[in-house]
Amino acid sequence: FAQAPPPATEAGLAQLALTNIPAKGAAKLTVTSPAFKQMGDIPFENTQYRGNTFPGLEWTAGPAGTKSYVVIMQDTDAVFGGNAILHWTMFNITGTKLDAGMSAPPAGANQGPNIRGANQPYMGPRTPAGPKHRYHIQVFALDTTLPTDAGASYTALTAAMKDHVLASGELIGLGQVDPNAPPPPA
Repeated sequence: FAQAPPPATEAGLAQLALTNIPAKGAAKLTVTSPAFKQMGDIPFENTQYRGNTFPGLEWTAGPAGTKSYVVIMQDTDAVFGGNAILHWTMFNITGTKLDAGMSAPPAGANQGPNIRGANQPYMGPRTPAGPKHRYHIQVFALDTTLPTDAGASYTALTAAMKDHVLASGELIGLGQVDPNAPPPPA
């Protein structure tokens, strides 16, 4: 069982957070995961097909003046309601690492919105049949901490981040159908 690579064009690339919330300068963050490499397959344990456990994430420190970090995970190979599918967000992160298997935000950080609403935990891929999908896990270094109400919606989060991004980076993982998964619930 093998799925085709992602399509050449990403339908939701114009809605990607990195596209719409640029960093003030050219500073870049290097983002990695212990679970998969850049453009590598996301393990099924980190998808909704199986455990839906967080894969772990680490990034290089932001430039001087960095006060907090935001993580935004989007599927740009699917568009829902005119937007790339929002899988997960977390904001006001003070460190540069989120442990694999994490089920609650670290002290001081907040779960943000996803496609299901505000204050949502990690929601891994559940890639539909067809070609693989790209999941962009983007990290932003901010010169501020965000108010709690920034987590009310994706629009509120990105508006609060605007003009505060000092550096950014991403890790792209590929999602695919788990051939051994039971059918989705009705």
